[in-house]
Amino acid sequence: MTDTAVGTPAPPTGRRANGRGARRGRTWGLLGCGALLAVPAALLVVRLTGLDAGTPLAVPVVLFPYGAVLSVLSLVTVLAVPALRSRWAVVAVGLLAAAQVAVLVPRFLPDQRDVPAQAAELRVATVNAHVGEVDPRALVRLVRAERIDVLAVQELPSAGIGALADAGLDRLLPHQELRPEYDTSIYSRIPLTHGGPLDADTAWPQTTADVTVGGRTVRLVAVHTYYPLGDADRWTRDMTALASVARNSGPDTVFLGDFNASLDHAPMRELLAAGLTDIHAELGRGGARTWPAGKSLVPPLIQIDHVLHGPGLAGVSVAERTVPGTDHRAVVAALALLPRTGPTDA
Repeated sequence: MTDTAVGTPAPPTGRRANGRGARRGRTWGLLGCGALLAVPAALLVVRLTGLDAGTPLAVPVVLFPYGAVLSVLSLVTVLAVPALRSRWAVVAVGLLAAAQVAVLVPRFLPDQRDVPAQAAELRVATVNAHVGEVDPRALVRLVRAERIDVLAVQELPSAGIGALADAGLDRLLPHQELRPEYDTSIYSRIPLTHGGPLDADTAWPQTTADVTVGGRTVRLVAVHTYYPLGDADRWTRDMTALASVARNSGPDTVFLGDFNASLDHAPMRELLAAGLTDIHAELGRGGARTWPAGKSLVPPLIQIDHVLHGPGLAGVSVAERTVPGTDHRAVVAALALLPRTGPTDA
Protein backbone atom coordinates (compact mmCIF):
# COMPACT_ATOMS: atom_id res chain seq x y z
CA MET A 1 0.00 0.00 0.00
CA THR A 2 1.42 3.28 -1.04
CA ASP A 3 1.02 6.62 0.64
CA THR A 4 -0.89 9.25 -1.30
CA ALA A 5 0.21 12.76 -0.68
CA VAL A 6 -2.64 15.14 -0.08
CA GLY A 7 -1.67 18.63 -1.17
CA THR A 8 -3.15 21.86 0.17
CA PRO A 9 -5.44 23.80 -2.19
CA ALA A 10 -3.63 26.11 -4.49
CA PRO A 11 -4.02 29.78 -3.68
CA PRO A 12 -6.32 31.74 -6.02
CA THR A 13 -4.69 33.14 -9.04
CA GLY A 14 -4.00 36.84 -9.22
CA ARG A 15 -6.67 37.28 -11.90
CA ARG A 16 -9.38 35.65 -9.77
CA ALA A 17 -8.46 37.71 -6.71
CA ASN A 18 -8.45 40.87 -8.74
CA GLY A 19 -11.87 39.93 -10.15
CA ARG A 20 -13.36 39.52 -6.70
CA GLY A 21 -11.80 42.82 -5.59
CA ALA A 22 -13.22 44.59 -8.63
CA ARG A 23 -16.69 43.18 -7.93
CA ARG A 24 -16.49 44.31 -4.32
CA GLY A 25 -15.34 47.77 -5.44
CA ARG A 26 -18.15 47.97 -7.95
CA THR A 27 -20.70 46.90 -5.36
CA TRP A 28 -19.50 49.48 -2.85
CA GLY A 29 -19.34 52.13 -5.55
CA LEU A 30 -22.93 51.48 -6.64
CA LEU A 31 -24.11 51.41 -3.01
CA GLY A 32 -22.36 54.73 -2.38
CA CYS A 33 -23.95 56.21 -5.49
CA GLY A 34 -27.37 54.98 -4.37
CA ALA A 35 -26.92 56.45 -0.91
CA LEU A 36 -25.81 59.75 -2.42
CA LEU A 37 -28.88 59.90 -4.65
CA ALA A 38 -31.33 59.01 -1.88
CA VAL A 39 -31.68 62.67 -0.92
CA PRO A 40 -32.36 63.96 -4.47
CA ALA A 41 -34.85 61.12 -4.93
CA ALA A 42 -36.62 62.07 -1.71
CA LEU A 43 -36.71 65.74 -2.77
CA LEU A 44 -38.26 64.70 -6.08
CA VAL A 45 -41.02 62.84 -4.24
CA VAL A 46 -41.68 65.87 -2.03
CA ARG A 47 -41.66 68.19 -5.06
CA LEU A 48 -44.10 66.04 -7.05
CA THR A 49 -46.49 65.35 -4.20
CA GLY A 50 -46.50 68.75 -2.47
CA LEU A 51 -45.60 67.24 0.89
CA ASP A 52 -43.78 70.45 1.81
CA ALA A 53 -47.01 72.39 2.35
CA GLY A 54 -47.41 72.98 6.07
CA THR A 55 -44.55 70.67 7.04
CA PRO A 56 -40.82 70.99 7.88
CA LEU A 57 -40.12 69.52 4.42
CA ALA A 58 -40.63 73.07 3.14
CA VAL A 59 -37.08 73.83 4.24
CA PRO A 60 -35.05 71.16 2.35
CA VAL A 61 -37.21 71.22 -0.81
CA VAL A 62 -35.59 74.54 -1.80
CA LEU A 63 -32.49 72.47 -2.63
CA PHE A 64 -34.36 70.51 -5.31
CA PRO A 65 -32.45 72.14 -8.23
CA TYR A 66 -29.15 71.19 -6.63
CA GLY A 67 -30.39 67.62 -6.29
CA ALA A 68 -31.05 67.60 -10.03
CA VAL A 69 -27.49 68.76 -10.72
CA LEU A 70 -26.18 65.97 -8.47
CA SER A 71 -28.27 63.38 -10.33
CA VAL A 72 -27.02 64.52 -13.72
CA LEU A 73 -23.40 64.41 -12.52
CA SER A 74 -23.99 60.94 -11.07
CA LEU A 75 -25.39 59.73 -14.39
CA VAL A 76 -22.32 61.04 -16.21
CA THR A 77 -20.09 59.31 -13.64
CA VAL A 78 -21.90 55.97 -13.97
CA LEU A 79 -21.60 56.13 -17.75
CA ALA A 80 -17.96 57.20 -17.70
CA VAL A 81 -16.53 54.86 -15.06
CA PRO A 82 -16.48 51.22 -16.27
CA ALA A 83 -16.32 49.90 -12.69
CA LEU A 84 -19.70 51.54 -11.95
CA ARG A 85 -21.37 50.90 -15.27
CA SER A 86 -24.45 48.77 -14.78
CA ARG A 87 -27.64 48.52 -16.78
CA TRP A 88 -29.81 48.94 -13.71
CA ALA A 89 -27.70 51.78 -12.33
CA VAL A 90 -27.87 53.66 -15.63
CA VAL A 91 -31.64 53.15 -15.88
CA ALA A 92 -32.30 54.18 -12.27
CA VAL A 93 -30.07 57.26 -12.28
CA GLY A 94 -31.21 58.20 -15.77
CA LEU A 95 -34.89 58.12 -14.81
CA LEU A 96 -34.22 60.16 -11.68
CA ALA A 97 -32.25 62.79 -13.58
CA ALA A 98 -34.79 62.92 -16.40
CA ALA A 99 -37.69 63.48 -13.99
CA GLN A 100 -35.85 66.27 -12.19
CA VAL A 101 -34.80 67.99 -15.40
CA ALA A 102 -38.35 67.76 -16.76
CA VAL A 103 -39.60 69.64 -13.69
CA LEU A 104 -36.93 72.34 -13.97
CA VAL A 105 -36.70 72.96 -17.71
CA PRO A 106 -39.89 75.06 -18.15
CA ARG A 107 -38.55 77.85 -15.93
CA PHE A 108 -35.54 78.20 -18.22
CA LEU A 109 -37.62 78.52 -21.40
CA PRO A 110 -38.91 82.08 -21.97
CA ASP A 111 -42.56 82.52 -22.84
CA GLN A 112 -43.21 83.70 -26.37
CA ARG A 113 -45.36 86.79 -25.90
CA ASP A 114 -45.75 89.72 -28.27
CA VAL A 115 -45.45 93.00 -26.41
CA PRO A 116 -46.40 96.02 -28.52
CA ALA A 117 -43.61 98.58 -28.78
CA GLN A 118 -45.98 101.33 -27.67
CA ALA A 119 -47.19 99.46 -24.56
CA ALA A 120 -47.04 101.44 -21.33
CA GLU A 121 -44.42 100.14 -18.89
CA LEU A 122 -44.17 99.99 -15.14
CA ARG A 123 -40.73 99.59 -13.59
CA VAL A 124 -40.84 97.98 -10.15
CA ALA A 125 -38.36 96.80 -7.55
CA THR A 126 -38.52 94.92 -4.27
CA VAL A 127 -35.96 94.63 -1.49
CA ASN A 128 -35.91 93.28 2.05
CA ALA A 129 -34.32 96.03 4.18
CA HIS A 130 -33.07 93.55 6.81
CA VAL A 131 -34.74 95.37 9.72
CA GLY A 132 -33.55 98.70 8.41
CA GLU A 133 -29.88 97.76 8.00
CA VAL A 134 -29.94 98.27 4.23
CA ASP A 135 -27.60 101.03 3.06
CA PRO A 136 -30.04 103.90 2.35
CA ARG A 137 -27.77 105.76 -0.07
CA ALA A 138 -27.08 102.58 -2.04
CA LEU A 139 -30.81 101.89 -2.30
CA VAL A 140 -31.47 105.45 -3.50
CA ARG A 141 -28.73 105.04 -6.14
CA LEU A 142 -30.39 101.84 -7.30
CA VAL A 143 -33.79 103.53 -7.61
CA ARG A 144 -32.27 106.38 -9.60
CA ALA A 145 -30.14 104.19 -11.88
CA GLU A 146 -32.95 101.75 -12.65
CA ARG A 147 -35.59 104.50 -13.05
CA ILE A 148 -37.90 102.73 -10.64
CA ASP A 149 -41.58 103.72 -10.61
CA VAL A 150 -42.64 101.56 -7.64
CA LEU A 151 -40.49 100.19 -4.81
CA ALA A 152 -41.71 97.62 -2.28
CA VAL A 153 -39.65 97.36 0.91
CA GLN A 154 -39.92 94.70 3.60
CA GLU A 155 -38.60 94.83 7.17
CA LEU A 156 -38.40 98.61 7.14
CA PRO A 157 -38.86 100.10 10.65
CA SER A 158 -39.57 103.75 11.37
CA ALA A 159 -35.84 104.50 11.76
CA GLY A 160 -35.20 103.01 8.34
CA ILE A 161 -37.92 105.16 6.81
CA GLY A 162 -36.18 108.22 8.25
CA ALA A 163 -32.79 107.11 6.91
CA LEU A 164 -34.20 106.64 3.41
CA ALA A 165 -35.81 110.07 3.56
CA ASP A 166 -32.49 111.64 4.59
CA ALA A 167 -30.79 109.84 1.70
CA GLY A 168 -33.19 111.46 -0.77
CA LEU A 169 -35.67 108.67 -1.59
CA ASP A 170 -38.63 110.99 -0.95
CA ARG A 171 -37.54 113.21 -3.83
CA LEU A 172 -37.42 110.29 -6.26
CA LEU A 173 -40.51 108.44 -5.00
CA PRO A 174 -42.68 111.04 -3.25
CA HIS A 175 -45.91 109.01 -3.11
CA GLN A 176 -45.79 106.54 -0.25
CA GLU A 177 -47.76 103.97 1.66
CA LEU A 178 -45.47 103.56 4.68
CA ARG A 179 -46.51 100.85 7.09
CA PRO A 180 -43.62 99.90 9.39
CA GLU A 181 -46.14 98.21 11.69
CA TYR A 182 -47.21 96.00 8.77
CA ASP A 183 -43.60 95.13 7.81
CA THR A 184 -44.15 96.20 4.17
CA SER A 185 -44.09 99.66 2.62
CA ILE A 186 -44.59 101.03 -0.88
CA TYR A 187 -42.79 104.00 -2.46
CA SER A 188 -43.89 105.34 -5.82
CA ARG A 189 -43.08 107.97 -8.42
CA ILE A 190 -46.73 107.74 -9.51
CA PRO A 191 -49.57 108.85 -7.22
CA LEU A 192 -50.93 106.03 -5.05
CA THR A 193 -54.60 105.48 -4.28
CA HIS A 194 -56.62 103.04 -2.18
CA GLY A 195 -53.69 102.23 0.05
CA GLY A 196 -53.91 100.13 3.19
CA PRO A 197 -53.65 96.60 4.51
CA LEU A 198 -54.63 93.62 2.41
CA ASP A 199 -57.79 91.91 3.62
CA ALA A 200 -56.21 88.50 4.15
CA ASP A 201 -55.27 86.19 7.00
CA THR A 202 -51.49 86.63 7.04
CA ALA A 203 -49.01 86.76 9.90
CA TRP A 204 -48.21 90.37 9.05
CA PRO A 205 -50.56 92.66 7.11
CA GLN A 206 -49.55 93.04 3.48
CA THR A 207 -49.57 96.63 2.20
CA THR A 208 -51.56 97.42 -0.95
CA ALA A 209 -52.12 100.43 -3.19
CA ASP A 210 -53.18 101.30 -6.74
CA VAL A 211 -51.26 103.18 -9.43
CA THR A 212 -52.54 104.41 -12.79
CA VAL A 213 -50.35 103.54 -15.77
CA GLY A 214 -51.33 104.15 -19.38
CA GLY A 215 -54.88 104.91 -18.29
CA ARG A 216 -55.16 101.57 -16.45
CA THR A 217 -55.28 100.93 -12.72
CA VAL A 218 -52.67 98.46 -11.50
CA ARG A 219 -53.17 96.90 -8.09
CA LEU A 220 -49.97 96.50 -6.06
CA VAL A 221 -49.50 94.03 -3.22
CA ALA A 222 -46.25 94.36 -1.25
CA VAL A 223 -45.62 90.89 0.16
CA HIS A 224 -43.76 89.59 3.18
CA THR A 225 -44.89 86.17 4.37
CA TYR A 226 -43.89 84.23 7.44
CA TYR A 227 -40.96 81.84 6.97
CA PRO A 228 -41.05 78.01 6.80
CA LEU A 229 -38.18 77.51 9.23
CA GLY A 230 -40.10 79.39 11.92
CA ASP A 231 -43.55 77.90 11.36
CA ALA A 232 -44.25 76.00 8.15
CA ASP A 233 -47.98 75.88 8.81
CA ARG A 234 -48.21 79.65 9.36
CA TRP A 235 -46.20 80.24 6.17
CA THR A 236 -48.49 77.95 4.21
CA ARG A 237 -51.56 79.79 5.48
CA ASP A 238 -49.99 83.08 4.42
CA MET A 239 -49.41 81.74 0.91
CA THR A 240 -52.92 80.28 0.74
CA ALA A 241 -54.38 83.63 1.77
CA LEU A 242 -52.43 85.37 -1.00
CA ALA A 243 -53.68 82.80 -3.51
CA SER A 244 -57.25 83.53 -2.47
CA VAL A 245 -56.66 87.24 -3.05
CA ALA A 246 -55.02 86.57 -6.42
CA ARG A 247 -58.00 84.54 -7.62
CA ASN A 248 -60.26 87.52 -6.93
CA SER A 249 -57.92 90.13 -8.40
CA GLY A 250 -58.15 91.63 -11.85
CA PRO A 251 -55.63 91.03 -14.65
CA ASP A 252 -53.67 94.20 -13.82
CA THR A 253 -52.20 93.03 -10.53
CA VAL A 254 -48.61 92.89 -9.26
CA PHE A 255 -47.51 90.94 -6.18
CA LEU A 256 -43.92 91.70 -5.25
CA GLY A 257 -41.75 91.11 -2.23
CA ASP A 258 -40.21 88.48 0.01
CA PHE A 259 -42.38 85.37 -0.28
CA ASN A 260 -39.97 83.11 1.64
CA ALA A 261 -40.81 80.61 -1.10
CA SER A 262 -39.13 79.22 -4.17
CA LEU A 263 -40.74 77.94 -7.35
CA ASP A 264 -40.37 74.42 -5.96
CA HIS A 265 -42.72 75.04 -3.03
CA ALA A 266 -46.25 73.71 -3.41
CA PRO A 267 -47.82 76.88 -1.88
CA MET A 268 -45.97 79.01 -4.43
CA ARG A 269 -47.28 76.84 -7.26
CA GLU A 270 -50.77 77.26 -5.80
CA LEU A 271 -50.31 81.02 -5.82
CA LEU A 272 -49.16 80.99 -9.44
CA ALA A 273 -52.09 78.74 -10.39
CA ALA A 274 -54.40 81.42 -9.00
CA GLY A 275 -53.62 83.54 -12.06
CA LEU A 276 -50.16 84.99 -11.52
CA THR A 277 -46.93 84.65 -13.48
CA ASP A 278 -43.42 84.70 -12.03
CA ILE A 279 -41.44 87.10 -14.20
CA HIS A 280 -38.17 85.19 -13.77
CA ALA A 281 -39.69 81.98 -15.13
CA GLU A 282 -41.59 83.94 -17.79
CA LEU A 283 -38.32 85.33 -19.15
CA GLY A 284 -36.37 82.08 -18.79
CA ARG A 285 -34.42 83.27 -15.74
CA GLY A 286 -35.34 80.30 -13.57
CA GLY A 287 -31.86 80.02 -12.11
CA ALA A 288 -31.97 83.39 -10.33
CA ARG A 289 -30.92 83.45 -6.66
CA THR A 290 -31.66 86.20 -4.15
CA TRP A 291 -30.84 84.76 -0.71
CA PRO A 292 -28.64 84.74 1.32
CA ALA A 293 -26.59 87.70 0.16
CA GLY A 294 -24.13 90.14 1.62
CA LYS A 295 -24.42 89.12 5.27
CA SER A 296 -23.16 85.58 4.75
CA LEU A 297 -19.99 83.89 3.49
CA VAL A 298 -22.33 81.62 1.52
CA PRO A 299 -23.29 82.96 -1.94
CA PRO A 300 -26.97 83.34 -2.82
CA LEU A 301 -28.45 79.85 -3.14
CA ILE A 302 -32.19 80.22 -3.69
CA GLN A 303 -34.76 82.68 -4.97
CA ILE A 304 -37.37 83.73 -2.42
CA ASP A 305 -37.89 87.31 -3.64
CA HIS A 306 -40.28 87.53 -6.57
CA VAL A 307 -42.27 89.79 -8.86
CA LEU A 308 -45.54 88.14 -9.88
CA HIS A 309 -48.12 89.66 -12.20
CA GLY A 310 -51.56 89.05 -13.60
CA PRO A 311 -52.43 88.25 -17.25
CA GLY A 312 -52.96 91.92 -18.11
CA LEU A 313 -49.21 92.49 -17.94
CA ALA A 314 -46.13 90.89 -19.44
CA GLY A 315 -42.55 90.78 -18.28
CA VAL A 316 -40.08 92.84 -20.30
CA SER A 317 -36.94 92.48 -18.19
CA VAL A 318 -35.82 91.33 -14.75
CA ALA A 319 -32.54 91.45 -12.85
CA GLU A 320 -31.14 91.01 -9.35
CA ARG A 321 -29.09 93.72 -7.72
CA THR A 322 -26.89 93.58 -4.62
CA VAL A 323 -27.56 96.32 -2.07
CA PRO A 324 -25.15 96.59 0.90
CA GLY A 325 -26.57 95.99 4.37
CA THR A 326 -29.23 93.42 3.54
CA ASP A 327 -29.14 89.64 3.21
CA HIS A 328 -31.47 89.69 0.19
CA ARG A 329 -30.71 90.76 -3.36
CA ALA A 330 -33.12 93.32 -4.76
CA VAL A 331 -35.25 92.32 -7.75
CA VAL A 332 -35.77 94.93 -10.47
CA ALA A 333 -38.36 94.29 -13.18
CA ALA A 334 -40.04 96.05 -16.09
CA LEU A 335 -43.65 95.15 -16.85
CA ALA A 336 -45.66 96.09 -19.95
CA LEU A 337 -49.42 96.54 -19.95
CA LEU A 338 -50.87 94.37 -22.70
CA PRO A 339 -53.72 95.61 -24.89
CA ARG A 340 -57.14 94.52 -23.71
CA THR A 341 -58.47 91.84 -26.01
CA GLY A 342 -61.94 90.98 -24.78
CA PRO A 343 -64.89 92.02 -22.65
CA THR A 344 -63.55 90.09 -19.66
CA ASP A 345 -60.58 92.46 -19.52
CA ALA A 346 -62.71 95.57 -19.45
